Amino acid sequence: MAGKRIDPPTRERGAALLTVLLLVAVIAVMAATGLEKLRLSTRLGGNAIMLDRARAYAQAAETLATTRITALLQRDASKVTLAGGWYNRPFPLPVPDGTAIARVVDGGNCFNLNSLVTRGGDGRYTANPPAVEQFARLMRLIDVPNGGRIAAATADWIDSDDTPLPGGAEDSAYLGGQPGYRTGATLMADPSELRAVAGVSAATYTRLRPWICTLPVAERSVINFNTLLPEQAALFAMLLPDTMSVGQARALLMRRPPDGYADRDAIWKAPGLSGITADQRAQEQADVTTHWFALTVDVRLGQVSMQERGLIDASTLPARLVSRQWGDEGPNLTRTAP
Repeated sequence: MAGKRIDPPTRERGAALLTVLLLVAVIAVMAATGLEKLRLSTRLGGNAIMLDRARAYAQAAETLATTRITALLQRDASKVTLAGGWYNRPFPLPVPDGTAIARVVDGGNCFNLNSLVTRGGDGRYTANPPAVEQFARLMRLIDVPNGGRIAAATADWIDSDDTPLPGGAEDSAYLGGQPGYRTGATLMADPSELRAVAGVSAATYTRLRPWICTLPVAERSVINFNTLLPEQAALFAMLLPDTMSVGQARALLMRRPPDGYADRDAIWKAPGLSGITADQRAQEQADVTTHWFALTVDVRLGQVSMQERGLIDASTLPARLVSRQWGDEGPNLTRTAP
């Protein structure tokens, strides 16, 4: 007698079908995830290659900039002026599938935050009161409130001791914060460090940023009267003990000879300065030549943009790059140097 076929119950057939559908869904998700990871890895790899190329082009632009500065100073290192169109002029570097543009400005026409201290023979840094007062004077000239306290606190941030200046701030002023932190106790590497100093708000830093720099020496920056722009007049007015306004300093710059002043003495003999007494320190801080140049390089390759900021030391020739900072972004993003 032939056996009778028994079909599985409908419930079991439905469970089997559901299991198969779940397996298909899981495999589809795994495949999609794998493809997405592969796509992301490919894109990251491509971006890494583009960033490496951008850095290489930026370094080529560095060489172009230092070569041009060396040539500029070899013609006449005793006097640097705005003649020749080098100041903030875009120097393009031909690159495949993109652009690389270098710009150079006078890097010494600024207040060097590291001049707020002096370095002793033992390597320790101590506050420099005349520079502290000069920084406070600059802030008065550009209408930054509480300049005296900020100047003192900045000197305390850099110096090696833990005794605050009048109105200043040492470790005890920062340890109680959330989170607590200590002062740097060494030269600043970048002006952005000023944001950590007591009394410096975001608005204050934004106001100060165009006027300050962090040269890698505990010395006052020498202001080149031949390359100082009229809108930078406060940097010259700060050299004098509150005897010159920003407007007066701007007027002096507007009357500057087209080919600049020949030497330092000629500056102080200029009309408008003959009746103003400047101490020896101020006279030495104003000059007609430049030893520091600020470099900006913008590179764009496809959707990758990168900016480099650097500092060129031209105190000895050939000029050389002594510091470099990178910035890179994703697609369609650019960064503007502060």
